[in-house]
Amino acid sequence: MPTNSELTRPVCALRKERKEKPALANNCRWKVAVVQVWESGRVLIYKWSFTRKSKELCDSQAINRNPLLGATCGRPLALEFNHQTENLFIIDAFRGLMIVGPKGGLAIQLSEGIDGVPLDVLDALDVDQETGAVFYTDVGSIFLSQPSNMTMILGSGDTSGRLLKYDPRTKQRTVVLTGLSGPNGVAVGKDGSFVLVSEYIGSRIIKYWIKGPKANTSEILLNLTGNPDNIKRTKDGDFWVPVNIQRFIPRQSNFPVGQKFNAEGKILETMNFYEEYNETYITEVHEHLGSFYVASIYTDFVGVYKFRRRKVPFRGD
Repeated sequence: MPTNSELTRPVCALRKERKEKPALANNCRWKVAVVQVWESGRVLIYKWSFTRKSKELCDSQAINRNPLLGATCGRPLALEFNHQTENLFIIDAFRGLMIVGPKGGLAIQLSEGIDGVPLDVLDALDVDQETGAVFYTDVGSIFLSQPSNMTMILGSGDTSGRLLKYDPRTKQRTVVLTGLSGPNGVAVGKDGSFVLVSEYIGSRIIKYWIKGPKANTSEILLNLTGNPDNIKRTKDGDFWVPVNIQRFIPRQSNFPVGQKFNAEGKILETMNFYEEYNETYITEVHEHLGSFYVASIYTDFVGVYKFRRRKVPFRGD
């Protein structure tokens, strides 16, 4: 099986016995990376070795003993910087859209519901760096009714998901797009003319036009061979998405890859993560300064790949 080149891990001191589950954001001005950890409800800022400790109450071991602490300590799912204001936006499973200022501190809740309609399960977000608008997704009610039955979710064809927008200047929240099939990833185009949404159940990427002659319309940009998760844009304006090719017969299995594609929906590159992650579901692939950072809610580390650039042959069968 073709493999990637060198893998270095962990990228920071995430102790494995804590089983904390990471995802990533970058602030190029600060030259630091930020890791969210699901189980302890923390957002860590590190410069390769530095982390900020949490209170004992929200230690992941304490939460493992008492899962109800999750509502108190938080469950961060996604995060992204506004590079101009240096504010950090966070999606929390219990408190919705939140914000932390440039100096850190306590997160402030911004969004619970829209026009009296409660949000089901918020999942992903991205910031339009030109306007400051925050685009985020609600994956839909199916993830509340069947949270652990992935076979049921994948076969449901559910379309209760939505794309939402929060404007920090007016503090207004609007529903941008409805009828989405498990939207668990979102990314704004480099020129701000469109936003992409990955559909976990639908196995595809949707393109919604923010401005231009196609403004306020959407189209299918790309059909995938597996189930996508978070979308991350590169500095060149292309995108990476993790694709988990799941099979349920004769047994449940998963083949994790990362796929790079452009704004026209052409797949440019596919990276094979099976050798290091085996059948583990991956949730994010982030390219930054010549390295690839791979995250999963099912691992207690961030995988860091340093590549001698080469494409990996892949067939989705």
